[in-house]
Amino acid sequence: MFESQQGWIMNTMKRELAPPQIEYAPVIFSQDTVSYLARIDMMSGEEDRENILRARTTGKAVLTNPFRLLGSNHLGVVLTFAVYRPDLPADASVEQRVEATIGYLGGAFDVESLVENLLSKLAGNQDIVVNVYDVTNASEAMVLYGPPSLDDQVPHLHVSMLDFGDPFRKHEMRCRYREKPPMPWSAITNPLGTFVIWMLLGYIICAAWSRYDKVSEDCRKMEELKTQAEAADVAKSQFLATVSHEIRTPMNGVLGMLDMLLGTDLTMTQKDFAQTAQMCGRALITLINDVLDRAKIEAGKLELEAVPFDLRSLMDDVISLFSSKSREKCIELAVFVCDNVPKVVIGDPWRFRQILTNLVGNAVKFTERGHVFVRVCLAENSNVEGNQVIHGTMNGKVGKVESTANGAFNTLSGFESADRRNNWQYFKLLLSDKESLLDDFDGENSNQNDSDRVTLAISIEDTGVGIPLHAQDRVFTPFMQADSSTSRNYGGTGIGLSISKCLAELMGGQISFTSRPFVGSTFTFSATLKRSYKDASADSSRSLSEALPTAFKGMKAILVDGRPVRSAVTRYHLKRLGIIVQVVNNMSAGHKVFSGLNGATILREKAAMLFIESDFWRPETDVQLLNSLREHKNGQLSDVPKVVVLVTSEADKDKYGSIFDIVMCKPLRASTIASCIQQLLKVEMPERKDNQNRPSFLRSLLVGKNILVVDDNKVNLRVAAAALKKYGAKVHCVESGKDAISLLQPPHCFDACFMDVQMPEMDGFEATRQIRKMEMKANEERKNKLASIEGSTFVECHLPVLAMTADVIQATYEECIKSGMDGYVSKPFDEEQLYQAVSRLVVGTTDSAV
Repeated sequence: MFESQQGWIMNTMKRELAPPQIEYAPVIFSQDTVSYLARIDMMSGEEDRENILRARTTGKAVLTNPFRLLGSNHLGVVLTFAVYRPDLPADASVEQRVEATIGYLGGAFDVESLVENLLSKLAGNQDIVVNVYDVTNASEAMVLYGPPSLDDQVPHLHVSMLDFGDPFRKHEMRCRYREKPPMPWSAITNPLGTFVIWMLLGYIICAAWSRYDKVSEDCRKMEELKTQAEAADVAKSQFLATVSHEIRTPMNGVLGMLDMLLGTDLTMTQKDFAQTAQMCGRALITLINDVLDRAKIEAGKLELEAVPFDLRSLMDDVISLFSSKSREKCIELAVFVCDNVPKVVIGDPWRFRQILTNLVGNAVKFTERGHVFVRVCLAENSNVEGNQVIHGTMNGKVGKVESTANGAFNTLSGFESADRRNNWQYFKLLLSDKESLLDDFDGENSNQNDSDRVTLAISIEDTGVGIPLHAQDRVFTPFMQADSSTSRNYGGTGIGLSISKCLAELMGGQISFTSRPFVGSTFTFSATLKRSYKDASADSSRSLSEALPTAFKGMKAILVDGRPVRSAVTRYHLKRLGIIVQVVNNMSAGHKVFSGLNGATILREKAAMLFIESDFWRPETDVQLLNSLREHKNGQLSDVPKVVVLVTSEADKDKYGSIFDIVMCKPLRASTIASCIQQLLKVEMPERKDNQNRPSFLRSLLVGKNILVVDDNKVNLRVAAAALKKYGAKVHCVESGKDAISLLQPPHCFDACFMDVQMPEMDGFEATRQIRKMEMKANEERKNKLASIEGSTFVECHLPVLAMTADVIQATYEECIKSGMDGYVSKPFDEEQLYQAVSRLVVGTTDSAV
């Protein structure tokens, strides 16, 4: 049937007709070079049949033994592949392969022609002799190509294996030159290259030795320069200490005498002159402190304290510093601290206050209308969009800012701000209205399972003149200002922002700003502090704030204010006192709330107060509502509410004083609100403890105490004596360290000693060392005497010594402690630092005695 289909008859290898058998493998297509194989049944040859069957069962290529090709009579091999149906699986069995076989593909290779073509391309000028072997039987290798040769006698023999695709047969190719190769160029170039390499190596060694000598010399010079730099740094520190002392010493006398002068009977004109001089002197001291701080930062000698402090009270204190200035300019000055910010944190409150004072002072100074708004929140909440403060991305560009229907902006004062994120839409995300209104507001109950470290983001927003675009790159450069007119118009040295930047970085944060000319600026800085789980006011000796009263907790009030940001700030301060606040947009809505109309029932019981923002007071309509509210005595409300108006200027007190129960002038502070409400509602307040009143606490510490003051400057002696006598101390003054030693020979009657550091003949350090030696000797003698007396107790004699120094360099403080002093107060000292030094000293003495 197959022959009839093809039109020809199959033959065997012997050119005979194919006999009947089970299966055939006739050649149906062949190239011209092997056309003689056409119509031949390949299974008629014994070895060909074996190869075909093996290829079919294994699925791999199969190679025949070498044989003489019919056409060329050259030795060759045939490579056979089986062809299967496409649906044969990859892991088919032998039976599946046999059943799926549809044909075969074979290729004849003329080994001699193949090798000769290869050699013609590779041999070049040298004749290469190649032998190809079939080494399937390793003991009887069959030569496929090339003349017979004795391989062990042939030099430069190269042997490589050949793979024709049949894993059952092995082939090998052996190559050699027909003649001995001539001397290669490498025989000349290799010695020459070696010589050059050795020459280069010698040159490298010589150059390295020369370089080593040069580096050694440079190191020696660097050591000399390092020594000179260290000496210059020491000289700089000494210079700063000397300059600080020499400037502060007369300033201490000036400010001290002015303080004493203000304590006398003066006319109004004289008092004004004295206060002006005192203000200028303090400004000069502030400038000196800024310069010294900058020098200490550059020298890397500024160290931060780690003490607990009440963050919200500190913010109130900073705002109060600029309250009079904000009232003069009639601008809004406010602070807001988010609920999730811890109440008490551990850090350096004085340096934190310094950054805030610089930034808030600049904001108030450059703002003539609008507001200055200070906001504190956690860093992870400071930027909802990306958790990072944008630096300069909006500088000078007008962005889309949300505004109200009357054209005002949804900001604290209604004026546009430089940072468009500081609008109501962003600000309301920081509020925690989801919490109960009766919960403690101050952050005491924040999640204590979080990390002990907390990063705060503090932004100071103003609506002032802004920073010109050309000056924004040098804002943080020391002693640089926006332009030459800035210092003339506003004053200042341009060092405050530079110090603030350095202090923020020391606290593990950074500082940046967004500013638009004639719109305003927003400065933002971050600081990493630690959480504290105890109340800072519990430590009365180190407390910087007073505890807020709890007498108002649970009271209810209504706030009339149509500006959501400002109403949130007012509500924040009232909630700190425990007062529940409901905000309404106008007086009419407030009247409805008090009257229980419009479904408003939250404040119908015990609604004690009504707070009204002055710019939302409409006399033509609101007076009647107010009178109606006051006349409503027998209705639903049992008591008439007290009405408080909030104003931004002292001049408004006379304007509203006859209409409202009390006029409260902003900026708002929780303590001032408590004082006003206590005065308004006649609420009984718990008596203040002595240690909360610093003057009385100082008096309790110093009254009747014998204190020795040592200073070579008579003016400073008078100032220090007057300051200590003011609190009831008995003061004795001497002008040299030697006189102090003679008076402090044990036993003596003094309870403490204030020692000047820089004095002629014997400075305060040496005098203190001598005093400690005398005390040590006296203690040893008393201890030996009391050892023989049964039942006696030995109390070590230790005189508290406080250094009075006009030098606030860190090295001076270290020298004070090293010489045996217990602390120091810097000149000119005021009530605050005197309180800190004396209270710490007395508490420490008491603890050691116990």
